[in-house]
Amino acid sequence: MFQAAYVVFRTIQSRWTVPWTAETIMQVMVLWVVSFWFIGSWVIPFAAHMAGFSKESLTFRGQALFSLVTDATEGLAGIAILHRCLSRFRPLPSGWFIFSLKGNWLFDVAFGCFMFPLVNQLSQFNLSLLPILPSTPVALSSVEQSIAARDPVAMSLYLIVVSVCAPVWEEIVFRGFLLPSLTRYMPVSCAILVSSVAFALAHFNVQRMLPLIFLGVVLGIIFTRSRNLMPSMLLHSLWNGFVFLDLMR
Repeated sequence: MFQAAYVVFRTIQSRWTVPWTAETIMQVMVLWVVSFWFIGSWVIPFAAHMAGFSKESLTFRGQALFSLVTDATEGLAGIAILHRCLSRFRPLPSGWFIFSLKGNWLFDVAFGCFMFPLVNQLSQFNLSLLPILPSTPVALSSVEQSIAARDPVAMSLYLIVVSVCAPVWEEIVFRGFLLPSLTRYMPVSCAILVSSVAFALAHFNVQRMLPLIFLGVVLGIIFTRSRNLMPSMLLHSLWNGFVFLDLMR
C-alpha cells in the first residue's frame, strides 16, 4: 500500500508552467462565483418572468428544463470568463485544458469508482458532525419531487444536469484551471487539496464538505496523473450519476 501511495505521489509532482499571477487566478474565480450567482438568482428567473412564468408554477418537466437551462448558461458563462481572462496569455503553454480519449487512464477511473463507498461513508460522518437541526424545515427538492413522482422525462433532464453539465464545467474550472494555476505558488499535492476545498465550498453545503473535499482530492489526483480532463470528468459524472441513482431507491 505504501509503495503504491509513493508511486502515485511521484507521478503528481510535476508542476504546470503558469504564465499568469495570483491576480488573474482571483479574477477568474471571483468572476465565476459572481456570474454563477447572478445567472442562477437573477438572469434566468428574470427571463422566465418576462416570458410570463415562474419556476414555482412549472410542472416537474418544466422545472427540470429550467434547471438544465440555468446550469448550461452558468457553465457557458464560466467558460467565457476563462476564455476572456486568459486571452492575453495565448498561446497557452503545453499541458493546459487537454481533452483526450487517449492514454492509460481507464484504470485510474475504475480505481476512483472504488472510492465511492468511502465518499458515501464520509457523507454520513459529516452529517453526524453537523446534523440538520430538528427545527430546520426539510423540503423536498424539485429533483426529489420528480423522482417521487417517477416522471421519466423530468428525471432524464435532471440526469443530464448532474451527470453531463455539472461535471464538464466544474472540472474545467476547478481541475482544468484552478489546480494547475496554484502550482505556481505551491507543490502539486497542496494545490490538489486547496482546489478540493474550493470545490467543496462552491457547493454551499456544510453537511457535504468532507465528502466533497475527498472527492475533489480523488479527482485532482486522477487529473494530475493524466494531465487530461477527460478522466476526471468521467469519474465526476459517474459519481453524480451514482448519487442520483441512490436518490431513486
